[in-house]
Amino acid sequence: MKISIGREALLAELQSVSRIASTRSAIPALSGVLISAAESGCELRATDTDISLRVPLSAEVVDAGVVVLPARLLLEIVRSLPLAVVSLEYRSAESDVQLVCGSATFSIRTLRADEFPTLPQASGANSISLPAQAFVETASKVSGSASRDETRPVLTAIHVAASERQIRMVATDSYRLSVKETSLELPVSTPLEANIPARALDELARLAHASSEETLQIDVTQNQIVFTLGEVVLSSRLIDGTFPNDRQLLPETFEHELRIGVGELRDTVRRISLLAQKNLPLRISFAEGELTISSQTPDIGEAHESLPVPFHGEALEIGFNPDYLRDGLEAIDGEDVLLKITSSLRPGLLESGDGSGFKYLIMPIRLNA
Repeated sequence: MKISIGREALLAELQSVSRIASTRSAIPALSGVLISAAESGCELRATDTDISLRVPLSAEVVDAGVVVLPARLLLEIVRSLPLAVVSLEYRSAESDVQLVCGSATFSIRTLRADEFPTLPQASGANSISLPAQAFVETASKVSGSASRDETRPVLTAIHVAASERQIRMVATDSYRLSVKETSLELPVSTPLEANIPARALDELARLAHASSEETLQIDVTQNQIVFTLGEVVLSSRLIDGTFPNDRQLLPETFEHELRIGVGELRDTVRRISLLAQKNLPLRISFAEGELTISSQTPDIGEAHESLPVPFHGEALEIGFNPDYLRDGLEAIDGEDVLLKITSSLRPGLLESGDGSGFKYLIMPIRLNA
């Protein structure tokens, strides 16, 4: 194999595939990036067996072939190179690839290509097409609520459902729950419902933002989902298990519903959170016509700030995790947020005030007197 390519083009694609390559597999080839060169074109591939990625490489193919190189080492080498043409040539006698750029020469030992697995491909049998931007923006709104705890795999997923003229995604880590519904101009040809790892959808969002492709093709098999964005193919295993029923978790009614300017509330929460350290909660106190956010960390300090709000009734105080509350407010579009609460022991709900279909349920923290 021998190819030549501009350093910037190679670096851009390596940054994508290197995020997918495994960092903890016992199979060395899974920590690598496979470079496939043929007369029809060149591409890079990486996988950790859960998520896989194939991206095209706009290289000049001198000799066809396949090699696997350590992904992160190759990325760091290419990142350090000057802006020039990079030549990669496999040398069978040495079992290495010689990389030449300007006056710099590197010899990189190859990994075993026969240990690199075959990646899932789109079958076209159960394929649907969706607007790429609508799909990834919906996922981005809820992704932060997905759990990072692998002991409950189903909670590390985003539950994705697409039917008729709507995409609906839900994520929860059991402390908070995000729901985003997005309307579509055209109906979905085939209904889709799956538990997709949040990590896979985060990567898809990165790829979509760097792409000019408007249409996302989705193929689902029994345990895999394949996303095709132009010539880029991202695949992921699906997560088994029953996802929590968000419709049962979302309360139907609340005692109080307050419309608040989201920018002002978000800025206040950011400021007061600076004094809510060591996992201590933000205190939110409601009194007639007023909301007060306060925090106190022993040996560090305390802070409080008040906002005028249309609150009426008996005073109440509720505590929230400051990071979770801030995340929910950051996800709100438009000028207003609807804050819905009932009592200090019941969850609160943030909802976009512009009717864009975003809801964020957050569990309270019991406050000490």
